[in-house]
Amino acid sequence: MAQVPELDFAAFVEQRKALHAGGTLSDGHDYAYISDRNTRATFERIKPIELAVAASVRMFKQLGKNQFLGSSVKVGERQFPRLHSLVKTCANTLQIATPEVYIVNSPSLNAATYGTPDEAYIFIHSALVDHYSDEELLSVIGHECGHIHNSHVVYLTALHYLTQMAGLFVRWAVEPAVIALRAWSRRAEITCDRAGMLCSNSEVVAQRSLAKLALGSRKLYEELDLEVFLEQYEEGKEGLGRYMEVFSTHPWLPKRILAMREFGKSSLFRTHAGLGSEGFTMSEVDTKVKAILQGDA
Repeated sequence: MAQVPELDFAAFVEQRKALHAGGTLSDGHDYAYISDRNTRATFERIKPIELAVAASVRMFKQLGKNQFLGSSVKVGERQFPRLHSLVKTCANTLQIATPEVYIVNSPSLNAATYGTPDEAYIFIHSALVDHYSDEELLSVIGHECGHIHNSHVVYLTALHYLTQMAGLFVRWAVEPAVIALRAWSRRAEITCDRAGMLCSNSEVVAQRSLAKLALGSRKLYEELDLEVFLEQYEEGKEGLGRYMEVFSTHPWLPKRILAMREFGKSSLFRTHAGLGSEGFTMSEVDTKVKAILQGDA
């Protein structure tokens, strides 16, 4: 049996710190939500997370890669060139290498990114391609490219496998790492929603692509009113049900759209979108977003 190389976690950390991107974003990662960045920095000092990441990378190399790639269709210049062009646009915006993207036969509106520090794979469900315009797909693909750009991939892979293994092994053994990774994932989604906005170059398109995830009906998309949809956020502030979000890997969708709107007011996004340089600093935006995520806004 072929030997699977061990993950050198220390080397991964150093590689992550060395990542740099140019373009219109001054150091490449200025758009990242500060709580996402701080949590990842903490993970690098927590032994259980290090072990979970190392085990997940080994498992992906042994099983996951072939499992995923054996049941999906690769996007490239000769296969789905229109989609491939969208991927290249997002990669160029974030100044990363063009990632490998695969279409998965699924009726659910979803996309995901898994892999190792060296190999990242984006999986887009076929229903998403059918329901979304090219502009909206830029937002989705940009979101997934944001995971790669911000070195989220190994943590997403670890969360995927730990969640699967929870039912196979003693739950208490993996639950602490799962809880920590879910909390981080909710913060990471804010970072990547911003990456999607930067790639689509449109706050409106990015917001609508998120709202369509909740709706999922072609017949109703034209009638979708974002302002009415966001009123659900106010309703959701009351009641014990709001605490169920802690078991999710994503913040509730209305919160994510409200967080997008705050990023849309930033000097960083406005400059990138050619709307002028006036706007909030990223520190001001992150303070407002924190209040939204905590339910205080």
